[in-house]
Amino acid sequence: MDDRDRRYFGSSHDDSDKVGFLDEKTRAIFGRSYAAEPDKLIAQLQQDEAIAEADTLLLTVPKPARVDYNVHVIESILQHVAPAMGWRDK
Repeated sequence: MDDRDRRYFGSSHDDSDKVGFLDEKTRAIFGRSYAAEPDKLIAQLQQDEAIAEADTLLLTVPKPARVDYNVHVIESILQHVAPAMGWRDK
């Protein structure tokens, strides 16, 4: 994590699920957002029962960010978080 990460995610402490609607009859529950230093992020993800059971997870990157920053975010997840979570060989 560096200063760019702190600018984009540093104040993000959204620890509750969000409810939305896919259409007028279909409700969808979106899990909380995670943003933290790799070791803290790994610990948070490991404690989330829904993540352990999920077959698909979405990684979102900041839309207003430059491509090089989004590459940094994705590389950080692949290098630090994914191996620790068993999502990728170490």
